[in-house]
Amino acid sequence: MTASLRPSALAFDTIASSFDVRFGAWASVAAQRRAVRAALQRQFPVGGNILEIGGGTGEDATYLAELGYGVFLTDPSPMMVSLARKKLVPHGSVAEVAAGEEMEDFAERYLSAGHPLFDGAFSNFAPLNCVTDLRPVARALSRLLRPGAFAMLVVFGTCCPGEMIVEMLRGRPQQMLRRFKRGAIPARLAKHEFRVVYHSCRAISTAFGPWFSLERRLGIGIAVPPSAAEPWISSHTHLLAAMETADRLLGCAVPVLGDHVMYQLRRRGDSN
Repeated sequence: MTASLRPSALAFDTIASSFDVRFGAWASVAAQRRAVRAALQRQFPVGGNILEIGGGTGEDATYLAELGYGVFLTDPSPMMVSLARKKLVPHGSVAEVAAGEEMEDFAERYLSAGHPLFDGAFSNFAPLNCVTDLRPVARALSRLLRPGAFAMLVVFGTCCPGEMIVEMLRGRPQQMLRRFKRGAIPARLAKHEFRVVYHSCRAISTAFGPWFSLERRLGIGIAVPPSAAEPWISSHTHLLAAMETADRLLGCAVPVLGDHVMYQLRRRGDSN
């Protein structure tokens, strides 16, 4: 089965068993996750039916499920989905293998089965940066979300001063300006090569524009550094706490400078 996986899915499938141990211990990741979760809770109706795209091992989906949301997690990695199911099934939630590029096929299967429209959708920590063309994702979400529902999509920012500083200090100047590059660029994880795209605000607005209104952008990880600063930043708890406080002030003011940027898109009711 792994032979048929897309390159990015294969890379994450390889590290699925150690993913939570590796990233769950990092305080910078936890800080950014808290900011995302707070935003999701502000916009999703209590107890709503929520779709997650690229949910990985189900950390965010499980958090929402424990709060009473119904969550349908999708991810292209079979191993990630298997781990997510173990967390979600006790809460009555669901996980299914589906790549971002295949969301239109997922939408057709889901709706043909008579399932209700979703009350919201989200994607956290940049799985959509592994999707070159976002238009199929936008078309799928236009069918899957009820009018007025929010799609909260967290992608890599295109200008992250925090990453530039970290990469300079780590002696990797070739990595400092990678987010300014347009088009698909090489990435590597667990000895697997794949491609990522740093989607601009214009590209996201163009892809989703026929069906969604971009209402807000929120910078995630402006003062809080990217995971490249680990494990050093996790040992400086007071500094990180101050950075997290600063992020709550800066997130709306200068979202473009975030390690990640959350796009808050509302499904319009005037387009089909």
